[in-house]
Amino acid sequence: MVFQNRKEAGIKLAEALSKFKDDDVIVFALPRGGVVLGVEIAEKLDAPLDLVITKKIGHPFNSEYAIGAVAESGEPLYNAAELRRVDASWRRSEEERMRAELKRRRRDYFGDREQEDLAGKVAIIVDDGIATGLTMMAAIKYLRGQGAERIVVAIPVTPYDTAQRLREQADDLVSLQIDRYYRGAVGAYYKDFRQVSDEEVIALLRSVEG
Repeated sequence: MVFQNRKEAGIKLAEALSKFKDDDVIVFALPRGGVVLGVEIAEKLDAPLDLVITKKIGHPFNSEYAIGAVAESGEPLYNAAELRRVDASWRRSEEERMRAELKRRRRDYFGDREQEDLAGKVAIIVDDGIATGLTMMAAIKYLRGQGAERIVVAIPVTPYDTAQRLREQADDLVSLQIDRYYRGAVGAYYKDFRQVSDEEVIALLRSVEG
């Protein structure tokens, strides 16, 4: 399955999520790419759109290799085997740096707007793709801590092994394709996978508010 772009993936994923239309739903997109899909889902379900901002923690000697992930609050999530191999003071410093970056991004996207109240709500977390799943799992953990009654993860294409881990942590996984032979990169499932800018994220969020 290959999508023309994120908008098409969002439309198709929104249709698959239509069973939640009568529930008390809040859509949480992972920026940046997930916001494009989140807009389509929020409009289809007539639900508010918010963000859950997470960031991977890269290995000290290879920043592209994720050893963990951090959300806006709560304990970070780590690959246990890798955690034992890194210096504790470096880890604490990196966590502080990441949290400051997450707070800055929320201010840039939302200004002073407060996060939606999750008590008793169904939280649908959406992203444009996934590989190891660490940042998504950090998002699940964060929203559980914020009081979500039920968590649904929505992703267009999910690697088979990652899907099994997500099903253990979320209440539901909605994916258009669970791929046993994952192509190795999210962009391989899109014809147009150009980067989404912060300015585009802000404009998309305003379009839903308006």
